[in-house]
Amino acid sequence: MRTYLVTGGAGFIGSNYIHYMFRKYDNEIRIINVDALTYAGNLENLKDIENRDNYTFIKADITDKDAIMKIFEEIDRVVHFAAESHVDRSIKNPEVFVKTNVLGTAVMLNCAKKAWELPDGSFKTGKKFLHVSTDEVYGSLPDDGKSYFYETTPYDPHSPYSASKASSDMLVKSDMDTYKFPAN
Repeated sequence: MRTYLVTGGAGFIGSNYIHYMFRKYDNEIRIINVDALTYAGNLENLKDIENRDNYTFIKADITDKDAIMKIFEEIDRVVHFAAESHVDRSIKNPEVFVKTNVLGTAVMLNCAKKAWELPDGSFKTGKKFLHVSTDEVYGSLPDDGKSYFYETTPYDPHSPYSASKASSDMLVKSDMDTYKFPAN
């Protein structure tokens, strides 16, 4: 049975992803949901699945290396939604965004690397880290109805939120490039 670690799974997007995965795979997967339950996390979003045998909720902060490392023993896939969000909140308290979005992503990557890396520097087969970003890293589009962002669009963050998410994206990219870390 494949085990997924979903960070930020009590938030709107994370909880919808968990519901989707259980609808699609039912009892063929196991999901461990890690959420710090800050302003955006709400366990009511998951009330209907909280008693499933193949679902576990763990209240933890992704910046807590010891707590996260304990979880990684059986993880096959990480779906990393956890992040501080909202531009206005980032303007008032940018340090929280840097801590969660940058340091938290670094902790997640390092724990996955430690758990998945083989002695020769390669990684165990079937492991994958999916990092969820935001369109905010690209800045703003002209209001012409014709412009689009592409994966090749240069980053152009304009707020502490978008800068912290761009930083977390770059950490994932650097691990992919440096270690051939299995991530998207």
